[in-house]
Amino acid sequence: MTLTPRTTLIAGAALILLANVVALTGVYFNRSGEPEARMALSQRELGTPWDWSAVGDNSGLVLGLNWRVNDGHAVEYFYADYGYHGGTPEWLDEARMKALGFDTAPVGESSEARRRFERTLPREVLLVLELAGPAWQQALQRARQNAARHEAALLANADSKEFAGKAKQAQEALKNEETRNSRLFAIDAGLDRAALRAKYPDRGRFLILKAKLRPSLVTHDRKTRVSGHVSELAVRRINVPHALRSELEPVLRKPRRNGLDPDAKFEATVAIGQRLEPWIEAVSVSR
Repeated sequence: MTLTPRTTLIAGAALILLANVVALTGVYFNRSGEPEARMALSQRELGTPWDWSAVGDNSGLVLGLNWRVNDGHAVEYFYADYGYHGGTPEWLDEARMKALGFDTAPVGESSEARRRFERTLPREVLLVLELAGPAWQQALQRARQNAARHEAALLANADSKEFAGKAKQAQEALKNEETRNSRLFAIDAGLDRAALRAKYPDRGRFLILKAKLRPSLVTHDRKTRVSGHVSELAVRRINVPHALRSELEPVLRKPRRNGLDPDAKFEATVAIGQRLEPWIEAVSVSR
């Protein structure tokens, strides 16, 4: 059967309509009932993606969650990021990886077995994110210890430009940790949403979101252990509703604006729906 241009046009329009209906149905279900969680986040935890530009040719406005993992093996604290680049959390050990469905049994047998383990495809898991909790306090304490260590080294080497530079960097890293870096940390992962929510019942402090996890081997002090690398959230962008854009756009008017900018100060109420997809309910800008 030969399709006429008119038939092709109608079929294309029908597909677009169907896709829109499916998308809107998903949004409706996600936002039905009481949100799974609701959290007030600041510019420290919310920023514009690097490939987004709030300029005249872009009519939309999107934000992304800035979240972090604690790495206990980090020696220096100069490059602790305010946002997210993926990472291997301290708590993600062999037992946890087994519980998340990864086969870790052959890892210790040979180098080939270890390579097979690391080549295992990523899996979707449920990631627990905590706001301003013990994980952030731990990062803050490490930044303070790092600054104190480099300050002591500078006092012992007062004429050294190298030590002076490192001490300055450490102080800047501490200031960022205290006032600018994201306080949202990944602290746990699982496969059972109900079990995780029972373990972390405070819906204003803990978010449960879908994320990708791939196996990883971590070597420290010549010892290799099984772990995992959290690579990305399933939903990386949150659209700002049109009604809230006029409030938020003035502090995000420059390209690549993020929480490190001292004049970008705001708070947004982020809700998590039944499909564990976030949306923004309200915005408050500091004047």
